[in-house]
Amino acid sequence: MPTPTPKRSLTFSSSLQSQPDSKSPSRPLYASQSELLHLPIPTLNSTFHKYLETLQPLLSKDAYARNEKLVKQFLNDDFSKVLQKRLEDRAAQKDSWLSEWWNEVAYMGYRGRIIPDVSYFYIHKRGLGNGQSQEERAAELVRATVEFKKLVDSEMLEPEKVKGGALCMNSYQYLFNAVRTPTKSSDVPTNHGSQNHHIVVLRNNRYFKVETQGRSKSELVKAFQEIKQVADQKGEGSGVGILTVDNRDLWTETRDRLISNSPTNKASIDAIDSAILLVCLDDGPAPSTEDARAWSLWAGGVDRTPKGKGWNRWFDKHQIIVDSNGETGFNGEHSMLDGTPTLRLNEFMLGSLQAGKIPLELPENEKAKTPMPAPQELGFELDEQLKSVIAKSKEGFGKEMSLQDLKMINFEGYGKELIKTHKISPDGWVQMIKQLAFTRLFGRPGITYESCQTRKYLLGRTEVIRSASNESKAFTGSMISTSATDAEREQKLRKAVERHIQYSVWASQGQGVDRHMFGLKKLVKTDEGETVPEVFTDSDGLRSGHWELSTSQLSSKFLDGWGYGEVVPDGYGLSYSILDNKITWCITTKNNDAEKFGQALCDAAEEIKGVLERNKSSAGAGSKL
Repeated sequence: MPTPTPKRSLTFSSSLQSQPDSKSPSRPLYASQSELLHLPIPTLNSTFHKYLETLQPLLSKDAYARNEKLVKQFLNDDFSKVLQKRLEDRAAQKDSWLSEWWNEVAYMGYRGRIIPDVSYFYIHKRGLGNGQSQEERAAELVRATVEFKKLVDSEMLEPEKVKGGALCMNSYQYLFNAVRTPTKSSDVPTNHGSQNHHIVVLRNNRYFKVETQGRSKSELVKAFQEIKQVADQKGEGSGVGILTVDNRDLWTETRDRLISNSPTNKASIDAIDSAILLVCLDDGPAPSTEDARAWSLWAGGVDRTPKGKGWNRWFDKHQIIVDSNGETGFNGEHSMLDGTPTLRLNEFMLGSLQAGKIPLELPENEKAKTPMPAPQELGFELDEQLKSVIAKSKEGFGKEMSLQDLKMINFEGYGKELIKTHKISPDGWVQMIKQLAFTRLFGRPGITYESCQTRKYLLGRTEVIRSASNESKAFTGSMISTSATDAEREQKLRKAVERHIQYSVWASQGQGVDRHMFGLKKLVKTDEGETVPEVFTDSDGLRSGHWELSTSQLSSKFLDGWGYGEVVPDGYGLSYSILDNKITWCITTKNNDAEKFGQALCDAAEEIKGVLERNKSSAGAGSKL
């Protein structure tokens, strides 16, 4: 998913590579960490051969020839070997040569708005709460979250695995009781410790601390009812949370002022930061359409020009969101976790509740021995300057989100079941849908990022699958050509998907293009007078990393969709899910054409199916003859 310094105690930030130290097989969560391989460093020839290959479908002949010359110059220059040796030396000294840099550059050092630019959201499947009230459904989700936290804290959760091998679980330390702490010039990931068992509940831009340890559903329901009564009676609160989606330096300065001005403010922020996670009980009419639900879960509004009271969010932490009808979703803070750990949490919550595996009313031996404390409102004391900053942040965020266009696409023509009948990779097929849709609209390939996880390696996160290839360009060209036959189109589709699979394998094995080139460039000592080689600065070469289509797949039967923002101003965010009998996309863009692009995706999906089905029918008819 698109995606991006020691300052406080209880952080893992003195080295962003710090890991839990459990190695006991009886506590499996982190037991395999010491067995994981380190992220490899590809050879120079391998990376730059792939780089040139991915440039070819995107550039003119002259621009490609210039970049081919720049690559040859770089590889023939001794400086390329110097940079490679520096990278190898770094790899010998680090658990991961990449992770510290990547966490800083892609996430912690980013100073813009984390909404719409960084965080993501999940839309929980409608009706899973069986018509329960807002308080009842929220209480159930909290109970399930607490049970999952027990597994993480005790390290009894089984690690995620791929083809039998464990994945790196380092990021799970940031799943609960963690926060993206704003600091200059880079934020800090802070874990406040598993001994904290409270959540913070948001209602009407007010914040309430609620204890969860040993508390049954009925006790939580009562607490949430009290919170709603108090928050609705008092009216709109301070809305300090809106600052979490402003410029990170502004938020840092304002947060420091809040804390230094008032012990009450400091205590409130400490309680929020150390909470398991946040629960947002939204007021007002529930969003009725899928687009409106997505907007609410993404940014707190209900349409592309969100109105309201500061949007009842605190985006520095993970948030469970429950609307007034009891429908739910999740907003993920992205800095130290990619999508799979939070998806696992959400699937555990939703699946275990649906299966009746969560004890909603605790047995006597697990109940707290004392009565449930009343919810504690976390107050904020604001002077006029702070009130002015909050008001400007609300206005600025409203303007920012008014530029955004969002469309949820639920294509029900077919899904992975039909695709598999043609013996084609579902992900490769759906990536070719995107290439065809973009080509139909713009007459050229789309510069495409597909996220691929590298967590089979220690501290691994992601690598890029460059989905636009010579083969995908040949395929889309055949679809547009009036002279190509369906047999030719299918042949080119299969070659394009085969190439996509090869790129995917390379990326998953740490043999992609982008992270290696990033590492080499990072080791140019410009402060000592070294010059960045032109192969890294050529405008056409850089354009190949201008991700017009930022794509990522997460698929779950418990979600109606998910999404995130575009990563370049003129591009599209394209999260997607491939289910048995449908494909869903969330399209975000500033181009004001999300619906048009969605229709192009649906049309392309039908086109590709038509080619394969016609060929299949022709082959069947031929065999009968």
